[in-house]
Amino acid sequence: MKLVKFKHNSDYIFTLTFKNKQSKDVDLYDLIGQYVPKKNLETAQINSDWGCLEFNGGTVDIEPQTLYNYSFGVKQAEREVA
Repeated sequence: MKLVKFKHNSDYIFTLTFKNKQSKDVDLYDLIGQYVPKKNLETAQINSDWGCLEFNGGTVDIEPQTLYNYSFGVKQAEREVA
C-alpha cells in the first residue's frame, strides 16, 4: 500500500495518506526515534518510486507496508490471510 501524501504535524506525529485513500495521524517515534533526531524531521519526503517515507536524504526510510501496518494496527496473522 503506497504512501501518497504526508503532513508533519508536531514532534514525531505525521498524518499519513495511502493509495487506498485511508489517512491516519501516527506517532512514528517508535519506528524512527533512534535514527532521526527531532531536528531532522523536516527532511521527510516520499520516494515516488517506492511510496516509502524517507528522512535524511534517503539514509533512513520506512517501507509503505510497514507504515500502513503500523498505522492501522495490522497484525502478522491478518497479513497472512489477506
